Amino acid sequence: MTFLNFLISGISLGSIYAIIALGYTMVYGIAKMLNFAHGDVIMVGAYICFFAVSSYGLPPVLGILGAVVVCTILGMAVERLAYKPLRQAPSLAVLITAIGVSYFLQNSALLLWSSNPMMFPAFFTLGEGAEAKNSIRLFDGQLTISYVTIVTIVTCVVIMVGLMSFINRTKMGKAMRACSEDKGAAQLMGINVDGTISMTFAIGSGLAAVAGVLLCSAYPTLVPTTGSMPGIKAFTAAVFGGIGSIPGAFLGGLLLGVIETFAKAYISMQLSDAIVFGVLIVVLLVKPAGLLGKQISEKV
Repeated sequence: MTFLNFLISGISLGSIYAIIALGYTMVYGIAKMLNFAHGDVIMVGAYICFFAVSSYGLPPVLGILGAVVVCTILGMAVERLAYKPLRQAPSLAVLITAIGVSYFLQNSALLLWSSNPMMFPAFFTLGEGAEAKNSIRLFDGQLTISYVTIVTIVTCVVIMVGLMSFINRTKMGKAMRACSEDKGAAQLMGINVDGTISMTFAIGSGLAAVAGVLLCSAYPTLVPTTGSMPGIKAFTAAVFGGIGSIPGAFLGGLLLGVIETFAKAYISMQLSDAIVFGVLIVVLLVKPAGLLGKQISEKV
């Protein structure tokens, strides 16, 4: 049962990585840029939800919705102010700008909320007070599954299914796929490329808010750098699965979470991150485009 406990914990952690990675892979797939400020949007979403619930007494559902709305607006503002003027700029300029936006959000959080760790409230419990339960026990207590784990896995699956349906069946989703293939041809066909890219940032940032709440519910310490390492690992998951591929981001996130959890449990807590990135290197040596990525040859 110990193995099963670790496996479920790994899938839960991987589900958080997968939700974050979906934002990375959507932006890269359509705008062909890496938004390294995405991890800090996670942190902003977690803080918004924290203060909405703790300071203003709003129900957790409204706190989460408020975080999604704020992060959606933030994502669109960042795209409009920082990335849109660099649409035709070299990729290095966009990359440096993304890093600058990341540090701007982190330092803004430090000024607004200080560096003191805050304990994120427990949202996913049954009962109240001393009788509140945060997990269920199976097989005479040998298998313990927290409600946060259940909610995280279910949320990830629902987001994945909903996003695939949106991309494949809606007009905006088809416009996103067209922009991903060829922005120039899409514009000639009457598609608003700028609006499509803004919508992509909005969706990715909204998902980042959800991931921030789930992350801080599972690991309740909240600081201005909360989103940095999960953001890097989620980007690794997106590359692992094949950046630009939505199913690849989902698969990469789950695998990364499972590998990290088992590495901590059976090998070393200190070496777990090195093992995760080592596995990524091995996979990319065998499949440079990632597990589900497509190798595209450039025409010259």
